Amino acid sequence: MPSELEELVEFLHHGNTQIRQIACDNLVGFSTVQPELFKRQQLLPVRDLKLLVRDYAPIAKNALTILINLSADEEVLANLAEDDAFLETLLMKITNIKEPNADDVAMLFANLAKSSRLERLLTLKRKAPDAVSRSANAMDQLMDCFVKGAENALNKHATFDYLSYLFADLSKSEDGRAYFTSRQEYDGVVPVTKLTVFTEHKSTIRRKGVASTIKNVAFDVPFHSTLLSEDEANILPYILLPITGPEEYAEEEALEMLPDLQLLPPDKQRDTDSSIIVTHIETLLLLTTTRAGRDRMRAVQVYPIIRECHLHVDDESVRDACDRLVQVLMRDEEGEDKTSQLLGDNTPGDVDVSVSGNDRDVVEIF
Repeated sequence: MPSELEELVEFLHHGNTQIRQIACDNLVGFSTVQPELFKRQQLLPVRDLKLLVRDYAPIAKNALTILINLSADEEVLANLAEDDAFLETLLMKITNIKEPNADDVAMLFANLAKSSRLERLLTLKRKAPDAVSRSANAMDQLMDCFVKGAENALNKHATFDYLSYLFADLSKSEDGRAYFTSRQEYDGVVPVTKLTVFTEHKSTIRRKGVASTIKNVAFDVPFHSTLLSEDEANILPYILLPITGPEEYAEEEALEMLPDLQLLPPDKQRDTDSSIIVTHIETLLLLTTTRAGRDRMRAVQVYPIIRECHLHVDDESVRDACDRLVQVLMRDEEGEDKTSQLLGDNTPGDVDVSVSGNDRDVVEIF
């Protein structure tokens, strides 16, 4: 005989709207503490929840919340990520500028990116949502949501910040990095250059995901010249500004720094999240892989900025990252080690885009 909770789960596919809503309302809390409850009958409750994502907004929100929490389970994650029809449902909702649950969809996308199956987003074609994007590429549409929709500019209900976590996970793969480093036909822009302006955004989620995406892109060594070029991506000021604090520099150092880092206001603050600072420093370390990259950083006085960061940030991981970068920048060129040795086991797969304050790699909503 099924328990009361098991009976409640069965109401997810009830024909009465009010009963479905009551079931969803009461099951949200159990999605984090009793995920097995939703895996009964070969994941029938999960299949019900996927349909409820298209239901009335309050029901859809609860269904999305439950699925966000359940996607930490590998079996559920595989079921969601491999469902083409469900993927289209999510894309349809997130590109609808009136969708009240667009940010919940963005959170679910961030979790689904833990599955390699979601890499098909990189090549997926669908009808262009005119109010959001002119491109028929799903990835371009998501990028346009993220860029145009910052701070509720596209959809008053959504910021799309969690899409940065999706981008970070997709950029771990070679195909993912190829997307972020390739000029797109519909607007003539290289996608990673759309992200750089957000390295000092007020949202920690957006900054963290963007920093990780940029770092992953930096594993593409042939792209370094584009990243470092002032006429192209011009990545250095966007990475260095979050690392830079209110400290003053000697005149001879300051005069050689990038223009964006000269004459900063006395209340300038470096990023408050140490993990983001570490990510940016590791990106700089990746950019020292080439002689041109090392020479460029020396020429624009990156060392004094890292020196001050080391002195003023009381965090062991930040100081360790600073030490590794300084080893490269300050030593003679002859006989130097490969940068990969300084990075240790740090690869694109090691990027941490978990929510601040949460040890999990996936988003959970309680």
